[in-house]
Amino acid sequence: MRKVKFLFIISLAFAVVMMAACSQSSGGSGEEKVVNIGYSGPLSGAAAFYGENTLNGLKMAVDEINKEGFEVEGEKYKLNLVSLDDKYMPNETASNGKRLVQENKTPIIFSPHSGGIAALQVFNEMDNFLIVAYSSEPDITERGNKLTVRIPPSYAGYIEPFSTYAMDRFGKKMAALPPVTQYGKDWAEAIIPYWEENGGEVVHQASIDFSKDTDFFTILTNALKQDPDVLFIGGASEPTAKVAMQARELGFEGGFIIMDQAKLDEMKNVTQSYDVLEGAVGVTPLIHTEYPGTAEFIDKYRELYNKDPGSEAGYHYLATYVLVEAMKAAGNVEDAKLIREHIQAGLDQLPEDKKVYEIPSVEDDGGFVNLIRMATVEDGEIVLKEVD
Repeated sequence: MRKVKFLFIISLAFAVVMMAACSQSSGGSGEEKVVNIGYSGPLSGAAAFYGENTLNGLKMAVDEINKEGFEVEGEKYKLNLVSLDDKYMPNETASNGKRLVQENKTPIIFSPHSGGIAALQVFNEMDNFLIVAYSSEPDITERGNKLTVRIPPSYAGYIEPFSTYAMDRFGKKMAALPPVTQYGKDWAEAIIPYWEENGGEVVHQASIDFSKDTDFFTILTNALKQDPDVLFIGGASEPTAKVAMQARELGFEGGFIIMDQAKLDEMKNVTQSYDVLEGAVGVTPLIHTEYPGTAEFIDKYRELYNKDPGSEAGYHYLATYVLVEAMKAAGNVEDAKLIREHIQAGLDQLPEDKKVYEIPSVEDDGGFVNLIRMATVEDGEIVLKEVD
């Protein structure tokens, strides 16, 4: 008798579990479903600080959205952020992308570096997931990939104003020391011809491998032997700041053209003051930007992370909200093609208090339309410059 009773209890428990599972999978009335979104970026190694900043913006948005969830076609959803470390290596990004799609069914994957984005673009259209790309590399949207959205503006818009400022203030001799990444090579291939076409001279060229190099004195010594007026440097903010510091230690008194991945305010956190960065020209730090949602975002970020946010965090925060609005407009949370088709609607419906930046539209190729913003360091202070 006991055995029969025991088996009955076990059977009843199993039936309850199965009913709960069926109810969860079918999304019964009033139940919340989950949408997995993926992230693959550098969370270890030389670019870990950069990767952490991008991920912080995503986490902040996801946590806010999940407080109430969001509704699509009468169903309530929450987001689940699945983040993987790719060590800034494109082959790792590709492996992570496959894993995210196969194991987590992610319709969206964020990638914050051009090499990783290119690796994902090999198969994302076939596997039907949308790449949300955080890189200013123009090739990202020029390849014709229909499931890629590029968040920041193309670096092409920085070439002329950055070069003109540095040349006018310091002189026409430049030493180019970009990172070895594809992004670094492409930036160099864009700025060097422009510099030379406008009367400048490139007196030295070399590349820096931030994944291997931490002491840049030898590279800088060779460059400074050619007596440049300007150093062209960049990459993640922390190692780029170390390059600038070591250049000053070696006696360099000229200016810096800073590639847009590195941020002046984040470099200052390493150098301890803007004095080391005197004469640098780069993109405008987020904390010096004013849009409808900027001030509130900065305050919330400081409270959460006890530091100032950079543009990486701000753009990822904004993009997450845009994607949720796009899902609502599409009436779908899993079809990457439908979500991509409704990105403009997502931008249009973005609440004012989430507009950390003002992005009016997305181009046909997937690039967000952004204003080019530029800042310099003059007399130890950030000075904002108008860009035509």
